Parts: sequence; structure tokens; C-alpha cells
Amino acid sequence: MESGPAIFAGVVFALFGGALLVWTGVRVRRRAPVAHGVNPVASATVAGVVAIMALALGTYCLTRL
Repeated sequence: MESGPAIFAGVVFALFGGALLVWTGVRVRRRAPVAHGVNPVASATVAGVVAIMALALGTYCLTRL
């Protein structure tokens, strides 16, 4: 019974983290702003860190089954 929410949360975090990491990578490669009005290096770094944290949290949730 408890594994259902853990699977759901793990998949959601993994999909969000992966999509954010890909999106950030594409924006950086095209030299497009990741966030408007913010230093490009800082916004790409923060978005990358958040993406990696979401992937790690998704992995944590999925390994707790």
C-alpha cells in the first residue's frame, strides 16, 4: 500500500528533473536565456542544481520500495 505513492512521487520527480535538465541544456547550447533578467550563468547553474536535486529525490523515492 505504501509503495504506490512512493512510485508516483519517484516518477514525477524523475520526469521533472530530467525534463528540466534537458530544457536547461538546450537553452544553454542555443545561448538563450534560462531566466529573463537574471545573470545567464547563475540561472543556468540554479536550474541545473534543481534538476539534479529532483533526479536525486526521484531516485531516493524509487529505491525506498
